Formats: sequence, structure tokens, C-alpha cells
Amino acid sequence: MRYTFFITIFVLLQLFSVGAALSVQWWLQPWQTANLQTCVWVIIFVITNGLLLLSVNRAFANSYRWISGWMLVMHFMLLTTLVTSLFYGGYWLFLSLVGEVPNVSATVDFGLRILALAVFIGLFFYALYSAYVPVVRELSINIDKPLAKPLRIAVASDLHLGRLFGSGAIDRLHHLMVNHTADILLMPGDIMDDNTQAFTDYNMAKNLAELCKSLPYGVYATLGNHDLYGHEQPIVQALRATGVQLLNDEVIGIEHEGQPIWLVGRFDNHKRQRVATTDLLALVDTAQLVILLDHRPSDIAEHSQLPIDLQVSGHTHNGQIFPANFIVSAINRLGYGYEAIGKGHFVVSSGYGFWGIPFRLGSRSEIWLITMNGHVEDNV
Repeated sequence: MRYTFFITIFVLLQLFSVGAALSVQWWLQPWQTANLQTCVWVIIFVITNGLLLLSVNRAFANSYRWISGWMLVMHFMLLTTLVTSLFYGGYWLFLSLVGEVPNVSATVDFGLRILALAVFIGLFFYALYSAYVPVVRELSINIDKPLAKPLRIAVASDLHLGRLFGSGAIDRLHHLMVNHTADILLMPGDIMDDNTQAFTDYNMAKNLAELCKSLPYGVYATLGNHDLYGHEQPIVQALRATGVQLLNDEVIGIEHEGQPIWLVGRFDNHKRQRVATTDLLALVDTAQLVILLDHRPSDIAEHSQLPIDLQVSGHTHNGQIFPANFIVSAINRLGYGYEAIGKGHFVVSSGYGFWGIPFRLGSRSEIWLITMNGHVEDNV
């Protein structure tokens, strides 16, 4: 499996390199010489395979970010070429419809290259904005269970706290919680970006502790796959020290306006010995509101037949970079968004943070604000 993955990545990188070289070659065409053309191809393939080699050998910390970043640059080159080609095709179609003979003048040729440069730069600014400026997605759910007053649940998955996403992001989340009067914050996994080094170096514990104190019922979380890559215990200790209440294959009951509510949290399935959902549900009263935190949405089909009112998940990032969102949608029953399935309601977030590189295209940094509405028990 590992070799298959590596071969797939290698082939994709070579194809991206060919596309990027052709794109740059077109852009430089007015100034093109034989030597320049050769240099473009050599430079792009040297960068691609040099970064790939460094990443495989783990030559320096976070080397995967460099190859991911370079792949994004090439991807944006290809998207720029596509947009420019569509624009040029539209230009030709318009002239044909009005009865004029299309003519590629020097002005049009230069204008297309200016357009390509603007699109390329614009993609970076938009992707950076989408990664760092969160959107709040509001949802109202009605359930046939007792709930004296609506419960406002905030969901922020996949924070990936690290050097590129840290104290400032936590403070933004804090302000969003206060401004939207959330009762409780649920964080279904991938809270840290593999370890606690940046969390400690930048003293994020203070910011996270203030966030926890700002919510009436606090912050509850489960661990995702990135929290389990060899640094589970330091991550658990760091989170609990700030007031985050972890549910590692555990259940806990809280009260909202005198009404019991059950929170169920599962380890990510990277933990092979995790407890089955049915065993966890045996510990709660399913006649009352039951909320499940499960990092991956891979068990939604099975969970839809269980007495779970709401499941919140993350992990997929909605692909993070277009067109990966289509792949996410194809391989998951619910890869992103909200859907009522079977007996329950399911929300899969694209995540508040990001993985690897600070860019999103076709997805957004987000939190969900879910208002749960039940019925008032008649005590007469």
C-alpha cells in the first residue's frame, strides 16, 4: 500500500510538472529562445524531484510542506491556463457570432498574459483568505426528545494547531463563540498538528484556556488521527491542562436547563482497539439527547441506524484544494455538510484549520453553529 501511494504521488508530480512547464512556456512565448525553453523544463523538473527526494528522506522538519506547496504552485499554473483558455475561447466565439474574423493581435496576446498573471496571483490570495478567514454556518435541527430550551452547539474540527495556525486562530474562535452566544464547543479531532511543540513554544495554552472558560458548558473534544501519531500523551496532557474535556472512547452527561444531555466521544480509527459505538451507547439513556463526536465520517451509514441524534465529524477538510472535494464526496456517504440520515442528523465540517499548507480552494475555514430544538416535557 505504501509503495502504491508513493508511485501514485510520483506519477502525479511528473504530470503536474509537464503541465506547469507547458504553462510557463506559453507565458514566456514572446521572449522564448531554445535555451530558455530548455531551462524552463529543467528547472521545473529539478525542483519537483529535488523536493520529492528531500521529503521522502525527511531531510528537514516539515519537508512535506515544501513539496505540497510546490505542487500547489503547479496546480494553480494549470488552473490559470484553463481559465485563460476558456476566456480566449469565449473571445473567439463572441467574434464569430458577431461576424468578425478572429485575429490574434499583439495586444490580445499581451492581454492574455496579463490576465493569466492576475488569475495566478488572485488564486493565491483567495486561497489564503479561505484558509484564515472562517465562515459561520448556522443550522437548526428539530428532534423528538425533551429539551426545555434550544441548545446552541458550536463545532470546530481539525484545528491543526501549529506554527502556521495558532494563538491568533484560537482568539478568533473565542470571539466567534462569544459573538454567537454558543453554549458548548465540540472539537471532533485533529486539534494539534501532530505534536505539541508549537503549542508550547507559542504559549497557546493561555489562549485555549480562555476559550474554554468563555463557554457555559465548556469545550469537549476527541482525538483525531493527527493527534495519535506518536504524541498522544503529551497532546492529551496539554489539552486537559487548559480545560478541554476529552472523550476518548468515553461518555459524559451534562445538563441543559435541567435536561440531561449525553456526549459520546470516540477515538479516531487510527486507534485499532477503540470501543465500538454500540458499546458506548449502552452506557447512556437514549431517550435523552445523544451527541456523538467521531473524527472520521466513515461510519455514518452504520451510525444512522443507531439512536444517535447528532454526529459531528471532520477529517475530510472537504478536500481542502479543488478538485479534491469531488474525491471526498465520491468516497464518503457524507463527505461534507449536513444531512439527516436514518435516525439521526450528521454534520461533517471542512475544518477550522488546515493541513500542511495554509491554502484552501473549493473549501473554507469554518465553524458550525447548530441549534438543537426539542419539545418541552409536560409535567402535569
